[in-house]
Amino acid sequence: MEAVLKNLSSTAELLAVAARSSEVEQWDKQTLSRAFAWAGYCEHIFCRFQGNPAIRRILERQLQLTNFSLQAVFPGYTDVSFTDLSRCQHLLLVGLLNNPELPISLMKILFDTKPGNIKHGHYEDVTSMCSHIIQCKSACKILSPLTDLSAVGADAEVQGSMLMERLHVLQSQSSDASQTQHFLNSVLLECESEHFCLVVASALLTQKNSDAQTASMDFLLDWLKQKDVLLQHMCSALPTSLLQDLAKEHLKFRNAYCDILKKWATNLEYSINDGEWVQRSTNPSVSFQKLIEHFSALLEACPSTRRTVEEELNTLKISDGDLDVRGLSVWGDLLSEMYKCKS
Repeated sequence: MEAVLKNLSSTAELLAVAARSSEVEQWDKQTLSRAFAWAGYCEHIFCRFQGNPAIRRILERQLQLTNFSLQAVFPGYTDVSFTDLSRCQHLLLVGLLNNPELPISLMKILFDTKPGNIKHGHYEDVTSMCSHIIQCKSACKILSPLTDLSAVGADAEVQGSMLMERLHVLQSQSSDASQTQHFLNSVLLECESEHFCLVVASALLTQKNSDAQTASMDFLLDWLKQKDVLLQHMCSALPTSLLQDLAKEHLKFRNAYCDILKKWATNLEYSINDGEWVQRSTNPSVSFQKLIEHFSALLEACPSTRRTVEEELNTLKISDGDLDVRGLSVWGDLLSEMYKCKS
């Protein structure tokens, strides 16, 4: 029992360091792996002794002593209770996300979503372990009777919340935007997968409960507008219904989305053999019919935008000669099809 009490105190200290100490700047993947292993050990302790009142009282007393010591070291320290042991890995994850000193290399591990590799009932590496924690949190969201099923999926919703938490921490700790930009460049720019498009969408659709959250979303939107390749990938990979939600919520995204659609339209050329507009480039490849779907979603997202967009397209049609002949102007043909959809 003496060893158990010592390990319990050590893990409580570990949680405090992870959340509040600059020492995490020196952590590497192996250190992170050990930290999650110790957090998992405490979850095991909770499961083993929660139904044993005598031992539980001993463990609670040890936690009280450890909490008292940590309060003197870390201002604003939050006590760890016996019940908290049941979600120790979650507390570690949240603490790390809220520590601005966490290295980018470890942050990328926390956002990794590779399938968990399990051997003899244990996760082989910290990446698999973190992925497992995200999946568990996702399952809780799915099973909660008070939570509507998300359009982005539970995993992406959890990671979207993680992303917003990290942005808030970085912005609140420093007025230097370069650190926040470096984080986004490192974690998101190298992950141009459909899943990470969903993560960004989920972050932008997170409920805004404060001015700080609004500021974090604005920062993410400004960063996204500067990453043309990633933004185009998002617009081509995400369902139009989700893009419509983003356009409803954010004027900045609405304008950027419209600019992307016009850019795609300029890459179309009319094929006389096929009798339709086709893409001159293949990255991303968006058909004429898909482009109509995108424009329709954009206009439905914000009816007040309809007149402005239609006027812009009409001006472009006029620059092509203003002839109502199919195949001469992509802008004229887009307007014609959109008017059909409208009626």
